[in-house]
Amino acid sequence: MKAPSIRAVRCAIYTRVSTEHGLDQEFNSLDAQYDAASAYIKSQAHAGWTIIRSRYDDGGYSGGSTDRPDLQRLLDDVRGRKLDVIVVYKVDRLTRPLADFAKLVELFDAHRSSPLCTFALKLGRRKPQAKLKPKENPAAARVQQYAPPIKLR
Repeated sequence: MKAPSIRAVRCAIYTRVSTEHGLDQEFNSLDAQYDAASAYIKSQAHAGWTIIRSRYDDGGYSGGSTDRPDLQRLLDDVRGRKLDVIVVYKVDRLTRPLADFAKLVELFDAHRSSPLCTFALKLGRRKPQAKLKPKENPAAARVQQYAPPIKLR
């Protein structure tokens, strides 16, 4: 009996940090995000997930705008169908405004890009709740951005 073939799933990793502080270090926040995402993708090798060669790192750019060089390059590659899954550490690394996130989801759907994947939540297009959950995360990120820290005793 022939083993079922696994379709290769091309995964891109997008990283972002808002400040340039520490970017000149040998190992910085962008590297940490990339390494964690890479490990996650490797954990999904049984499903055919592989990392594409291109890195998409925006160091020193706010998540309040999509006007970032590597994000735009990533979106061009989505339009060019060069990848299947985008892996980010947290959704707010991609964008913070809910309206921008909704536009990105529309772009991903229009170009048949597979799910946007965060480590804690795998978002697919086959389940109805997959349309809801991506919209909840940026909203929570927005609230977190302005909420005062809570101290637990």
